[in-house]
Amino acid sequence: MKDGLLVNALNEQMNFEFYSAHVYLAMAAYCSGESLDGFANFFLVQAEEERFHAMKIYKFLNDRDHRATLAALPQPKNEYTSMLDAFEHAFAHEQQNTKKFYHLADLALDEREHATIYFLKWFIDEQVEEEALFSNIIAKLKRIETDSNAFYMLDAEFAGRSFTPPAE
Repeated sequence: MKDGLLVNALNEQMNFEFYSAHVYLAMAAYCSGESLDGFANFFLVQAEEERFHAMKIYKFLNDRDHRATLAALPQPKNEYTSMLDAFEHAFAHEQQNTKKFYHLADLALDEREHATIYFLKWFIDEQVEEEALFSNIIAKLKRIETDSNAFYMLDAEFAGRSFTPPAE
């Protein structure tokens, strides 16, 4: 892989993954402020996953003799009107991320950069899982609406969520 468009795009994606972690940390802080520790834990785990993704790209760039370049992170949204609002924003963020990975895959295909194509497949598969996760949670939140018992059961369920990096 030669320096150029693809390397720049990988660096941009790495920084977007760090920004994604920042977004989810802000969502966790919102949840904590609402005394919803399970939901806060959900987003803390999500932030950890995003940092893992960023570091995976960082390592790939270094392994391919390219320099990972860090950029400033934009301020994330910090206020939401409800838990549904937070999850809808998270889902839209994941959809944006999917589009970014598709663009990266297109660049890798154009450059016939097979190692990068193979590397990006993992992320594209991950995005399918991420979008499904958020879509399902949104459906649950809409279904329970004002049922506070169901809402707190979901909060308790998320309290047990953890992140284990996948085996390579």
